[in-house]
Amino acid sequence: MRRTWWIYLIAVLGLIAVAAPFLWMLLGSFKTQGELLRVPPTWLPEAPTTQNYDDLFSKANFPRYFVNSTVVALAVTAGNLLFCSMVGYALAKLNFHGRNALFVVVLGTLMIPGVVTFVPLFVLVTNAGLANTYPGLILPFLVSPFGVFLMRQFFQGLPDDLMDAARVDGSSELGIFARIMLPLTRPALATLGILTFLGSWNNFLWPLVVAQTEEKYTLPVALALYSTGQNAQNFGLLMAGAVVVVVPVLVIFLAFQRHVTKGIAITGIK
Repeated sequence: MRRTWWIYLIAVLGLIAVAAPFLWMLLGSFKTQGELLRVPPTWLPEAPTTQNYDDLFSKANFPRYFVNSTVVALAVTAGNLLFCSMVGYALAKLNFHGRNALFVVVLGTLMIPGVVTFVPLFVLVTNAGLANTYPGLILPFLVSPFGVFLMRQFFQGLPDDLMDAARVDGSSELGIFARIMLPLTRPALATLGILTFLGSWNNFLWPLVVAQTEEKYTLPVALALYSTGQNAQNFGLLMAGAVVVVVPVLVIFLAFQRHVTKGIAITGIK
C-alpha cells in the first residue's frame, strides 16, 4: 500500500486536470460578465445569477436546438441498436455465401477516415433532396461499422445450442433473434447505445453542412455559430450554452458507465 501511494496521487492529479475546466465552465455560467473579466479571476461566483440561462432560453432559440439534437441522437441510437445487432447476428450465426468477405469489408470500412466519404455522402444526400431535413441528419449514421463489429463479436460468444433448441421447437430465425439471442446481448447493446448517443449528440461537422437553416441546427452547431459576431464577448452566455451541451451527455455517461465497461470487457474476452 505504501508503495502505491504515488499511483493514487497521479490519478487524483489527472482527475483534477480533467475536471477543472468543466467545473470552471459550470461556475462561470453563474457569473456576471464583469466578474468573468476580472483579473485576477475568481473561482466561486461572488453574486450567483441565472441571467445567462434566462438569456440563453429567451433570446436565443436554444430550446429548438435542444429538441433537434435529442431527436437526431435518439433516432441514430435506435437505428444502430436495431440494424447493427441484425447485421452482427447474421455475420456471427448465419451461414451464407460471402459471409467472411462481407465481414472483411466491414473491418475495412473501420480504417477509412470519415473525411474521405464526407463529400460523396453530402452529394448523395443533396441529390436525394434530404438537405436541411431530419432524414438527412439521421440516415447516414443509422448503421456504423464499429457497431456491427461489436455486436458480431458478442453474438459469436453465445452458444449455438440455444439456437438449435429453438429451431427444434419450431421457432423462426426472426423469433430466435428477437426472443432468445437479442436479450442476451444487453451489455453490448448498452455499450453501443451509449457510445452512439454520445457521438451523435456531439457531432458537429455533418449537421453544420447539412442543416442550412436555424430550424434544423443542433446544439453544437448553434453554440459554435453563436460564439461569433456580437455574442463572441458574452462569455457567460457561451458558458451557459456549453453547460447545456455537456451536462446531459455527462449525466448519461456517469449513469451507465458500468454498462460500457462491462460490455467492452465481455466483448473483448469473447
